Amino acid sequence: MAMTMELRESIQVRGKFDTVLLLTTAALVLIGVLMVYSSTSVVPPTARTGSSTGGIAGDSIPGAPANFNLIDVRYLKKHLASVLLGIVLMVIAYKLPIEIYRERATEILVVTLVLLIAVNLPVIGLTVNGARRWLRIWHFTFQPSEAVKLAVVLVMARYLSGPSFKTDEFKSFLKPIVLMVCIQAVLLRQPDFGSAAIIGMITFCLLFIAEVRLTYILSVGLAFIPVVIKLVRQPYRLKRVLVFLDPWADEKNSGFQLIQSFVALGNGGIQGVGLGKSMQKLFFLPESKTDFIFAIIGEEIGLLGAVFVICLFALFFIRAISIMNRLRDRFMFFMASGITLLIVLQALINMCVVTGMVPTKGLPMPFISYGGSSMIINLAEVGLLLNLASNADVTWSESSAQRTTTKMFNQRKARVFSYDK
Repeated sequence: MAMTMELRESIQVRGKFDTVLLLTTAALVLIGVLMVYSSTSVVPPTARTGSSTGGIAGDSIPGAPANFNLIDVRYLKKHLASVLLGIVLMVIAYKLPIEIYRERATEILVVTLVLLIAVNLPVIGLTVNGARRWLRIWHFTFQPSEAVKLAVVLVMARYLSGPSFKTDEFKSFLKPIVLMVCIQAVLLRQPDFGSAAIIGMITFCLLFIAEVRLTYILSVGLAFIPVVIKLVRQPYRLKRVLVFLDPWADEKNSGFQLIQSFVALGNGGIQGVGLGKSMQKLFFLPESKTDFIFAIIGEEIGLLGAVFVICLFALFFIRAISIMNRLRDRFMFFMASGITLLIVLQALINMCVVTGMVPTKGLPMPFISYGGSSMIINLAEVGLLLNLASNADVTWSESSAQRTTTKMFNQRKARVFSYDK
């Protein structure tokens, strides 16, 4: 508490609010709302009546109730509820002092890990498609792994900015690796290989940014190769790799989803078939509202729409880099780096999956895919970035030794990030 008061009293300058980052996020969220409605609102007649009769929204279906309508807004309502809750958390994350995240990082990780383990409880744990990753809370579901990713970033930022971390000591390097492996072991039991991989990428990237010896990173990376090979050799994961190499070898089964994604992107062409006019969303492309929503964007809005979404994520990344480049505090810098990597890496991997550049992996597109847990946590992460942007030019009162350490840190940071707003 004394540390908190000292930090608050030491603030001399407060940075500007990053309006561009907020507007970029708002644009992505609005696109997500539009595409979730487009991919879920039109229900094929065979979905409820078993009839093969075609038609448009509002047509009467033989044998259907008089009040039957092909427009379904259930998913849209749930998605909007997630957006609203995410905005509330974004405001809270923006308003809370940064030092609270510094002091409570460990407690936040412990709470999220308890929730992650709680998915195994028979009362509140929920299994979907053979994976037990969700908690059922009343009428809502929550995926704790999304919160765990953010908690790992906070703990890593605190550790890398603390006095006990030494870039040239293998022991200092090994501590976050052990934490990473323990969390990944829990995730792999669900199983959730995608989240485990993201946490591994974030951990190694932050260690690299912190200028840990490259020999340490490479040695541990090589040691993980046999483990990765063993995990990939699991039948369903191996099938995904084989499908990635040649989806047409089993086009009616394991390769069906990826092929339908290609069909959607091909149908879209340059300008798209028009909003709401996708055919692949009508039971052809599985997970069209979640993991493969980018394919629906490509089909309905075309290459121009897909490039526009990519440009928005690029602008998001550029603004985040600008914030990181202006941060004077090491904890804030690593915190901003981790959050930026979380959002941008997941978006990049999602796009690569949809376009067949990497094996299929269940990672939603941030701000756009249907999914309450992802949307809520992503918006909270944006609130943290906005908070960091407002503290970018903060000057802290430090001792002589701390000033020397900060100066060395800023010199290293300048070599990593040369972008200037």
